[in-house]
Amino acid sequence: MKPIIGITAHVELDWKHTLANDYIQAVICAGGIPLIIPAGIDADVDQIVDKIDGVVLSGGGDIDPTLFGEEPHQNLGSISPGRDSLEVAIIHRFLEKNKPILAICRGIQILNIAAGGDMFQDIYSQSESQLLQHAQKATRSHYSHYVNIEKNSLLESIAGQTEFKVNSFHHQAVRNVVSPFIVTARASDGVIEAIESTEHQFVLGVQWHPEPLALNEDHISKAIFQRFIEACQS
Repeated sequence: MKPIIGITAHVELDWKHTLANDYIQAVICAGGIPLIIPAGIDADVDQIVDKIDGVVLSGGGDIDPTLFGEEPHQNLGSISPGRDSLEVAIIHRFLEKNKPILAICRGIQILNIAAGGDMFQDIYSQSESQLLQHAQKATRSHYSHYVNIEKNSLLESIAGQTEFKVNSFHHQAVRNVVSPFIVTARASDGVIEAIESTEHQFVLGVQWHPEPLALNEDHISKAIFQRFIEACQS
C-alpha cells in the first residue's frame, strides 16, 4: 500500500487555496499518494492525522509573529492565521505520534515555532550580518547558493555529502531552535537552512524548495522525498 501524504496549502486572504503542482508530483514520483489539506478544519485535525501517514508542510506566505511573542515587523508580508493554527495543531499531533514530517521553506519556520522556537520576520533588516540573496531572481529549478551540512545528521545521510547547492525563495528564516530540534545546515552567511529532530524517526525541515529540483532529476532532492516516503511506510 502506498502511504497517504497530506500536503498543506497556501491560503490567499483567507479565501483562495493554492499549491504548486511540483509538491504533488514530487510526492507521487517518490511513491506516495498526495492529499491536499485545507485550512479551517482545526476541529477535525485528529481525524485527519489518523488518516494520513506523513505530512508535507509546504511553502507560502509569512507567519503571524504573535505566535512567538512578537508584534509585526514593518517588513512582514501577508499572513494566514487560519493556516498557522491548523499547521501548529498538525505538527503537535505528528510529533506526539512520531509520524514523519517534511517541512519546506515556510514549513521549517512553522515547525520550529510549533516546538517553541522563533524566527526572523525579515532577515535583511533583522540580521547584523551581510546576507546572500535568499529571494532569488530566477526560476524555481535554478540553483542559487550552497548549504553546509552537519556530519552524522539525517540530512547528510540522505545527501551523501556535506555541501551542495540549493534554490532560495524566502525573506524569513528560523532563528532560535529548541529541543528536540538541532540545526543541521546553514548557508555561508549563517542563515539556518535545515533543522531535524533528534527524537523522532523522520522530522526534517529545509529552507529551500526540493520539490522543483526533484522533478528536475536532482538526486539529493529526489532522495529527500524518497527517504520521507520510506519513513511513512515503516
